[in-house]
Amino acid sequence: MSLYIEARIRADLDDLWARTQEPGSHQRWDLRFTEIDYLPRQEDAPQHFRYATRVLPFLTIDGTGISAGEKQRPDGTRTSALRFASPHPLSLLEEGSGYWRYVPTSDGDIRFLTGYDYRPRWGRFGKIADRVLFRPLMGWATAWSFDRLRLWLERDITPERALLHAVADFTARVLLVVAAVLFAPMTALATAALMLMLPPLPTTPAARRCLRTPPRRARDPRVLAALAPLTARKEHS
Repeated sequence: MSLYIEARIRADLDDLWARTQEPGSHQRWDLRFTEIDYLPRQEDAPQHFRYATRVLPFLTIDGTGISAGEKQRPDGTRTSALRFASPHPLSLLEEGSGYWRYVPTSDGDIRFLTGYDYRPRWGRFGKIADRVLFRPLMGWATAWSFDRLRLWLERDITPERALLHAVADFTARVLLVVAAVLFAPMTALATAALMLMLPPLPTTPAARRCLRTPPRRARDPRVLAALAPLTARKEHS
């Protein structure tokens, strides 16, 4: 089952493109990555890159990828596609592919959406762990990051400030539940349920603001087919 996330962002298309295509900006808002670096490229060739995610203070999992984009399309939309792989033995994600689409709407918003999928490693255990834990976590992290990006573009709330808002929001909810357990145990379950349902403040990123169900006719862009899988490149190198 592939992942699909869509956010509606009221912003200039060039600004959105820049903050998603420039590695220095991308790594600031995307919770899934700690570091993204472009590698040297030849003119008119796809862009190779390296990515890394710090899982623990002493553990960083990295990988490589290749991307290509269509910045000017006849219908006014833009597309970026990529393939990626991680040789790190502790990475559940072995290899995958995906795309970003930028679709301006008649009301001034941009439908910024992604679809991606990957193959887990570790055999049967990896497939179970992915379905039960990792894939839902990746979907949530992608949606949360998209809303964080939206706040940066629409409200000029930097990704760093947005993270502080999220931490403060989570801490306040936990403290309210703890207070209910200590001082009003009969209301503890109701308080916990309320904290889960209560929407976050408008300045706090929230995954729930993003669409997670793809339209029926969603399909991979043609530019993705032009990128050979990284494992195939290694086999023929």
